[in-house]
Amino acid sequence: MTKPLLIPMPGNEVLADAMARTLGAEIGRLVIGHFPDGESYVRFETALTDRSVALICTLANPDSKLAPLLFAAAAAVDLGARHVGLVAPYLAYMRQDRRFQAGEAITSNAFANILSNHFDWPVTVDPHLHRHGALSEIFSIPTRVMHAADAISRWIRNEIKKPLLIGPDAESEQWVAAVARDAEAPYLTLQKLRHGDADVEVSVPNVTSWRGHTPVLVDDIISTGHTMIETIGHLRRAGLPPPVCIGVHGIFAANALDALISSGAARIVTVNTIPHSTNEIDIMPTLAEALDSLAS
Repeated sequence: MTKPLLIPMPGNEVLADAMARTLGAEIGRLVIGHFPDGESYVRFETALTDRSVALICTLANPDSKLAPLLFAAAAAVDLGARHVGLVAPYLAYMRQDRRFQAGEAITSNAFANILSNHFDWPVTVDPHLHRHGALSEIFSIPTRVMHAADAISRWIRNEIKKPLLIGPDAESEQWVAAVARDAEAPYLTLQKLRHGDADVEVSVPNVTSWRGHTPVLVDDIISTGHTMIETIGHLRRAGLPPPVCIGVHGIFAANALDALISSGAARIVTVNTIPHSTNEIDIMPTLAEALDSLAS
């Protein structure tokens, strides 16, 4: 079976190297530059004829990445690639899945349509689906979603004594319950009312009976960190020890990481879907497995 040719977009070299080691796959070379007027320049330095190509590009802060990515996908097809897929461990633009105010773009649908027109398939990890049940509802190409729950559970079993898992809201209960079950730990979920991106009200259940446990806050995305910071305050007032904060996707907008540390988090850990100093949980073998089946 021919292994896929992995081609990292700039900043994704570590992710591509990890997947290549798991797959025994080749890594191709791609040059991305910019002309003086700001337009993108794209050149492949590896032959693509009749190859299954996977562009590796996690899509945090996506706007500056999108034009080079789409040009690279189009060039790969033009240069004779048999298939062109996308490995985006973090998939952007999934939040806006309905029109909340008149005139708004439904960006999840539009973004899925753009990617569907340029790739044969995407692979991602735990996309932020809220009102969509699956990526297949908005993509017109095959999709593969991998989940970080097993990797997070293993990390918790190995690293945390007497964990108490805490989910950010009622909608997270099914996911947090699965992590807790595999981690052999109890769990509870919070009630969250979001008034705005930086205005989140959190209601914490009675936790006095769990004072002998280490709180482990688990969420799919750490962006501003406001939900976790609010929760940490409640837990501290309830007499629980400083919590461990785990996020699948660590975006850390503005000063979110410093704010989490200042709020009293004992440890902040993320899955390596977005390269960051907090990456301690490795999802690359799982992604490589999905990539191998799609690219063959």
